Amino acid sequence: MDQVTDVASQVPADTEPRQLRPALSPSRAGDFMQCPLLYRFRVVDRLPEEPSAAAARGTLVHSVLERLFDAPAAERTVEAAIALVAPQWAALLEQEPELATLIGEEGTDEQTWFGDAAELVRRWFALEDPTRLEPAERELYVEADVDGLTLRGYIDRLDEAPGDLLRVVDYKTGRSPSELFEAKALFQMKFYALVLWRTRGVVPNMLQLVYLGNSEIVRYLPDERDLLATERKVKAVWAAIERAARTGDWRPHRSKLCDWCSHQALCPEFGGTPPPLPPDALGVALDPQRAGAASPADD
Repeated sequence: MDQVTDVASQVPADTEPRQLRPALSPSRAGDFMQCPLLYRFRVVDRLPEEPSAAAARGTLVHSVLERLFDAPAAERTVEAAIALVAPQWAALLEQEPELATLIGEEGTDEQTWFGDAAELVRRWFALEDPTRLEPAERELYVEADVDGLTLRGYIDRLDEAPGDLLRVVDYKTGRSPSELFEAKALFQMKFYALVLWRTRGVVPNMLQLVYLGNSEIVRYLPDERDLLATERKVKAVWAAIERAARTGDWRPHRSKLCDWCSHQALCPEFGGTPPPLPPDALGVALDPQRAGAASPADD
């Protein structure tokens, strides 16, 4: 376990920004709840993480499902969606050329890798009919101020119906989680619902998680009590982040999720030693935008 240190005593007083712009996404809140040290590694140290084939394939499938709605309803067919796989992958490679090395990472050739992505797209058609959907928004950036804290994120799809009915939809290319991990996915959706409520004054009537890995849809009907509880939870998480930032106590929390962590070599739970805190650790921890680009997987 790291010895607790007072960051304020390590950093010159004038390095703390006079006007913080604290912000939190559901991913970063989830990181801290999972393991405070993981939050530090991603937000404060900004340690690089190697992309995985599964994550890249998920990004590709999300991109295909987003672009499909550019076509008229009658043209949103399985064949049209599959035809988008190759060009959307090419577009992703233009932004991140290093993703090309991931094909074959799982011991599969290019044809099989693209086939797996196409199969996930096909499964979506068995769950939803895009010819009957007209999303109000796709990849919608949302943010709201809650007592000086900016809550922000990206919603995969927002459906609207007459009477201020809102459905928040999130695509997951993995399998639906066990009860042990289900709360994490629902927290993300309630986070988005809270932001929409605070910005539009309307509680979404449905939160929908579409799991393509095992062809399952999970739906949740939130109410104001749910969202007030989520708001309290978010505030508590942020208060804990502030304490960790000011004391330097980013202690690790060991769990089953450690098996998928990219930073085991630096984690005290696995015999590692975290790097020294950067000079602007306090400011970056409380205002991630000070560091520039968004944190890994920030949504």
